[in-house]
Amino acid sequence: MRRNHSTTPRLSRVLGSLLLLAAAGVVTLGAAPSAQAAAPVPLDRVVPAPASVTPGGTPYRITRDTRVRVDGTAEVRRIGAYLAGLLRPATGYPLPVTDQGTGGIRLALAQGDFGAEGYRLHSGADGVTLTARTPAGLFHGVQTLRQLLPAAVEKGTVQPGPWPIAGGTVQDHPRYAYRGAMLDVARHFFTVAQVERYIDQLALYKINELHLHLSDDQGWRIAVDSWPRLASYGGSTQVGGGPGGFYTKADYREIVRYAASRYLEVVPEIDMPGHTNAALASYAQLNCDGVAPPLYTGTQVGFSSLCVPRQVTYDFVDDVIRELAALTPGRYLHIGGDEAHSTSHTDYVAFMDRVQPVVAWYGKTVIGWHQLAGAHPARGALAQYWGLDGTSAAEKEQVAQAARNGTGLILSPADRVYLDMKYTSDTRLGTRWAGLVEVRRSYDWNPGAYLPGVPDTAIRGVEAPLWTETLARSADLEYMAFPRLAGAAELGWSPAATHDWEAYRARLAAQAPRWDALGIHYYRSPQVPWPTR
Repeated sequence: MRRNHSTTPRLSRVLGSLLLLAAAGVVTLGAAPSAQAAAPVPLDRVVPAPASVTPGGTPYRITRDTRVRVDGTAEVRRIGAYLAGLLRPATGYPLPVTDQGTGGIRLALAQGDFGAEGYRLHSGADGVTLTARTPAGLFHGVQTLRQLLPAAVEKGTVQPGPWPIAGGTVQDHPRYAYRGAMLDVARHFFTVAQVERYIDQLALYKINELHLHLSDDQGWRIAVDSWPRLASYGGSTQVGGGPGGFYTKADYREIVRYAASRYLEVVPEIDMPGHTNAALASYAQLNCDGVAPPLYTGTQVGFSSLCVPRQVTYDFVDDVIRELAALTPGRYLHIGGDEAHSTSHTDYVAFMDRVQPVVAWYGKTVIGWHQLAGAHPARGALAQYWGLDGTSAAEKEQVAQAARNGTGLILSPADRVYLDMKYTSDTRLGTRWAGLVEVRRSYDWNPGAYLPGVPDTAIRGVEAPLWTETLARSADLEYMAFPRLAGAAELGWSPAATHDWEAYRARLAAQAPRWDALGIHYYRSPQVPWPTR
C-alpha cells in the first residue's frame, strides 16, 4: 500500500509532463508505431530486384537543408531537377539543384563498369551518391531512390515525414536491353495526357521501350499528310462506336519528347497486311476490288488485308513509313504482321519481302510479330513472340530456327504478359482467349529458357502488351496493368538468380502504398499479402 501510494504522484507528474510535451509537438504518444514508420525502407525491397545489395551503415535523412548536387552537364542537371520536382511536394523542402557544396543527394557521371543503363547508389550519414556512365543509368537510379523513401513521398501535398534512406550500396544493371510495354491506342483511343500518365508509371519500373499500336481494324491514330483520310476518317471511331481520335504530328512529337525525358524510346506500329480495315475503309484503291468497306467497331480479327499485288499498296506503305520514321528518333519501326488470315502465305511472304527494305531505307530496324519468322526476316530484324504455352511445336520451332539464324526475339507470351487477360473469371474487364492470368502466372517464368531451341543470346528482352478492346479509361489500363506490369519489368531487368516468387510477392505487396499515393487503380490479387489500408 505504501509503495502504491508513493508512486501515484510520480505517475501523475510524468503523465502531465508528457501531455505538455505532446501539446508542444515534442512527443507523440504511441511511440512504437512512429518509430516503425520512421524506419528506412530496406535496400532489397525494390522492384525490379537490384543486381547487388550491400546494406549497412547509418541511413541518410532528407531534411530542409538537403541539396541535389549535379555536375555541369545539362542532362544531369535535368535529371536532378526531375528528382527535386518529385520530392518537393511531399517533403515541403526547397531542395535546390546546384553544382556547389558537399553532402546531400549527388548525381554524377563517371567511367566504370556500369553498362549502358546501370548505376551505383551509395547511402550513408553524410549523403546519397548516384553514379552511372550514362544519363539513362542515373535516371534508373533515381527510380530506385524513390522506392527507398516512404511511399508518402509520392503524394502531392506536404506530408509529415521523416524521409530516411537506408545506409548501404546498390549496384545494378539490367538483364536485357529491351524492356517494353505496348499500349494499344487503336481499339480505344487515349489522349496525349493519358499516354504520358502511363509513361510515368512505366518509368518507375525501369521500362525503356513504349510500343504504340497506332493502327488496326477499328482505328487509325496517326496523321499522315500524304494520306489524310487515314486519320480524319479512319480515326473517327473505335470499338463499340464513339468518336475515336488521332494524334496530330505535333501530338506524336510531344509523346516522343515526354517518353525521351523518362528515357523511354517510342516504337510505333503500323499493323499490316492484316488488321487494316481502318485504312481500307479510308481509301478504296487499297482494296483489290476497289471498293472501300465500312468502318468497323467490332472485335473480330483476321478478316482484312491490304491488296498485296497492287503497286498502290507499296506507294501507301512507303509514304506511311517515310512520314512515321521522320517523326520517330528511336531505332525501331514495328510492321505488325500477325493474324493476316485473309492473306495467302505466298502473298504474305511477298509483302514482307517488299516492306522490310522500306523500313531499312528510312533508317529503322524492323520489328514484327513472330509470324515474321514464317517469311524471310531481314538482317537485324526482331520478332515479337506472342504465342502460348499451348502453341504448336512446329510454330515454336519456326521461331526458334529464325532465332538460331540471327533474328532477335522479344518475348510477349500472351498467357503470361498480355496485360489485358482477365486475372480470374470474375474480372470485370479484359478478355480470356489466352486463359486466366493471375499475378503469379504472369511473373513465374524465365525468359531465357522459355522457348525450346532458342539460344539465350537471341533474347533481346520482354514486353508486356496491353490491348484495349475492353479498356476505355486510364483507370481501366491501370487495373489491368498493375500489379502484373511490375513483374514483367522485373523479368526484363533483374538477374535470373533473383527470381523467386515468395520473395517477389512480399516486395510487390510493399508497392501498394506507393500506388495508393500515386492514385494508381490496381487489382488487389489474393495471391499477394497486401498491407491493410
